Amino acid sequence: MRGRDILAKVDHTLLKPTATEAAIFELAEEAVEFGTASVCVPPTFVKPLKLHYGPALTVCTVIGFPLGYMTTSAKVAEAADALADGADELDMVINRGFVKDGDYRAVTEEIFRIKQLCGDRILKVIVEVCDLTDEEIIECCHCVTAAGADFIKTSTGFGSSGATPHAVQLFKENIGPNVRIKAAGGIRTIEDLVTYINLGCDRIGASAAVGLLRNRLEEDLCE
Repeated sequence: MRGRDILAKVDHTLLKPTATEAAIFELAEEAVEFGTASVCVPPTFVKPLKLHYGPALTVCTVIGFPLGYMTTSAKVAEAADALADGADELDMVINRGFVKDGDYRAVTEEIFRIKQLCGDRILKVIVEVCDLTDEEIIECCHCVTAAGADFIKTSTGFGSSGATPHAVQLFKENIGPNVRIKAAGGIRTIEDLVTYINLGCDRIGASAAVGLLRNRLEEDLCE
């Protein structure tokens, strides 16, 4: 797999709370130039990006980010706003309090409600693996599958740690056949990118990938 093929799996990401419009548009220009899967940006920037780029740029934004503990109705409203502004994909954060209480029905229902809004647009579900036990991760895989989401995602990038190969392996063993995997958080080297792609991740959330690969587009870097 060449560098440009790796970038085609990357959600080129800028979610810093101090992100400016100029920085977001620079990110978007890189995404278009280097063919990343999408840009992942704060909800504020969805509408200006879609107005400027239209279908030339896939725009992903975040819902309930980064802590996930707002009410379900607040997340639904946020998702509806983002979709109305033109978001192509949503990355939502689950309520880990529900998980710790063992209320997996509530986790599933919340994901389901947002996926119903998304329709054919992609929904990725962030479970924040650094906060969960293996058993909780497995239960979240079942929730994501039952709710009909498109992806399960490891991390926000704002937690105590990010993606791990162990968490991705748990995902692979416990998600349904229609759920794909996104690794994010702490993916800062070409070796990290290759590791998670070789593990079977269909998407990678990263801010550094374009910088790492822009001069290595035609090199074979992984199988």
